[in-house]
Amino acid sequence: MKASETNFLKFLQGTKQFVIPIYQRRYTWTKKTCQQLLEDIERAATNPKIAGHFIGSIVYIENSLYHISSVTQLSVIDGQQRIATLMLILLAMGKQMEMTGQEQEMTLKKIMSYYLVNAEEEGIQYYRFQLSKSDRKTLNAILTGEKLPSNHSRRLVDNYEFIVDYMKQSEISPSDYYKGISKLFMVDIALNIEHDDPQLIFESLNSTGIDLTQADLIRNLLLMNMTDTERNRLYHQYWYPIEEFFFQYEDINLFDRFVRDYITVKTGKTPNINVVYTSFKSYYKGNYTVEEIMKELYRYAGYYLKIVYLKEEDKDLRQCFADLKTLNVEVSYPVLLKLYDDYINQILSKKDFLQILYTIEAYIFRRSVCEIPTNTLSKTFLMLQRELNQSEHVFCK
Repeated sequence: MKASETNFLKFLQGTKQFVIPIYQRRYTWTKKTCQQLLEDIERAATNPKIAGHFIGSIVYIENSLYHISSVTQLSVIDGQQRIATLMLILLAMGKQMEMTGQEQEMTLKKIMSYYLVNAEEEGIQYYRFQLSKSDRKTLNAILTGEKLPSNHSRRLVDNYEFIVDYMKQSEISPSDYYKGISKLFMVDIALNIEHDDPQLIFESLNSTGIDLTQADLIRNLLLMNMTDTERNRLYHQYWYPIEEFFFQYEDINLFDRFVRDYITVKTGKTPNINVVYTSFKSYYKGNYTVEEIMKELYRYAGYYLKIVYLKEEDKDLRQCFADLKTLNVEVSYPVLLKLYDDYINQILSKKDFLQILYTIEAYIFRRSVCEIPTNTLSKTFLMLQRELNQSEHVFCK
């Protein structure tokens, strides 16, 4: 590992391409986070006493560097949210300069060629920064002014529009923003794949307060240490569809809750939501190959959305799931996942499945009418879950 303090704009310069590997998360920054960064830039720009503003570390794999044409590629392990957002800010700043006639020493054309694109390159090498599959075409379209793809990343578009509006209303000029960005510095951390373990480093980043979800850690655990060919196959066959399942609801904690319920189904123990990754890692190691666990996660993710987000096609089952959702008892989800798996595998008939769902609904409703506290329900459903695991399905008919 090599680490050095670097000016952010100098870090961007050069004929290079920052690539987000497919095992990394999507772009997730919110408008609130963008505003905080803009305010930091404004403070650095307007306060002569501030010589620099630290924006954290950017970590990439050093000897995965290779050349396509004359473009050096760097696989970014941590830092994509900051790089992507600062590129949006640089683009908005350059366009504001051009629009207001404030282009002097710095122009939109220079900003594009210095920091955002490889001006002498063509095709995919033209773009200085390549996000993951879900966000890549959207960022490229924003940079070039082309039409957005039909399934574009709403988060990227919303943040860019927010940044543009924020700058228009700001009391400082685009040139001042450039002055502020010029004061940003970071720690440049280059890893050597032969000596450094990217997964361990990724896990340690989570312990230092960098905002990684449990899903981020699980994805990296499964996809990081394999060949590119195998990684691409498993990602597109299983992981990308799972991300598409959950990302549409724009709840970054939804996947974590799903994995917690999945682990509960498999082990009969409910992990704390903050240690889902640790519990998953312990369960996965020694029990499954990567493909086996991803295939099962894919299957259970489908169950989860049918139950929790009412995607079930059977109208009778869908109505039962809707009634249970109205009662707002999330602790029942592991049991429902187990029951649904048995139903899909024809261990449980539809008739019996419906009867069980009616019974669960009646039990929860009666407790509510009798004003029995809900704090014991988790233990009740956990005990039921354990019985289901032990008996492979035994219910009185």
